[in-house]
Amino acid sequence: MSTDLRHSILLAIAEDGSNVAARLANQHGVSRQATSAWLTKLKKEGLITSSGVGRGVRYQLATVAQVHRVYPRAGLREDIVWAESISPLLNDLPGNVRDIWHYAVTEMVNNAIDHSGSENVAVELVRDALNTTIYIADEGEGIFLKIQRAMNLYDPREAILELAKGKLTTDPANHTGEGIFFSSKVMDAFDIRSGLLHFMHDEWGADILLERPANAPGTLVLMRLANDSPRILQDVFDQFAAPEEYTFAKTIVPVRLAQHEGEKLVSRSQAKRLTMRFERFQVVVLDFAGVEEIGQAFADEVFRVFSNAHPNTQLLPINLTPAVENMVKRAQSAK
Repeated sequence: MSTDLRHSILLAIAEDGSNVAARLANQHGVSRQATSAWLTKLKKEGLITSSGVGRGVRYQLATVAQVHRVYPRAGLREDIVWAESISPLLNDLPGNVRDIWHYAVTEMVNNAIDHSGSENVAVELVRDALNTTIYIADEGEGIFLKIQRAMNLYDPREAILELAKGKLTTDPANHTGEGIFFSSKVMDAFDIRSGLLHFMHDEWGADILLERPANAPGTLVLMRLANDSPRILQDVFDQFAAPEEYTFAKTIVPVRLAQHEGEKLVSRSQAKRLTMRFERFQVVVLDFAGVEEIGQAFADEVFRVFSNAHPNTQLLPINLTPAVENMVKRAQSAK
């Protein structure tokens, strides 16, 4: 079985575990007997499992590696967590993928050590034939509430907007505030769940805010990356650096995170909330995807008042509806 065929079968199962043999037969132009033989081979290799019989059989990707460890936070070091619990299960992955995991795991564990105040830090890895998923959890105050309190924000949802911007830390003497920003960008999926909120950066680059049904204590970070990902860590850093520089100088801000449920972006106070800390960047890409319209005062505050006050920060709006574009142009023309 070729590598491409193996990958195609595994992807089909990951997408939908039902009626797999028939779907593969149709996709590859072979008999169901042939596809059944493929599936049997992958089962023997331990890459997939099945449940049910006959036409009701369902296939799933098998867990090929797993670890769960709970560490006392006091005196914990992130490099020890990496070396003991994570690295041994990723040794056979490509170097670029291991580099990404090394960066993201150590950054997230360090955040839990330095910021959570939790008694324990839990780490779990689950790997299948296609992806690796790592969970890092603590029992502390919760990241969104901690940021809300530290920055004197009105609503914990505002903390998610600040995280999405980057360069955010409650301990500037010891942290740069880059870890969550870049970890979210290098992963196929990156979730933070805390309290009643769930912040998700998905594989298409979208930042999404969801409400959780129950108020869960602490913070849970979930990260997922394809085992054969072509992504290069340094390339991601370079995307957000100024030309000829190596500093974090550019950010992409999903404007819809400033638009809480039921709100429209119309006021100057909303605009000031959005532009908070923009002056720390040379370039701010404002992604208006999901925002249908904005008010005149909001546009004026962002694209005239802020721009005039901070000429060294370039604002680049993208994904504008005609209504939003008209307001932006109107504000820019009044400079």
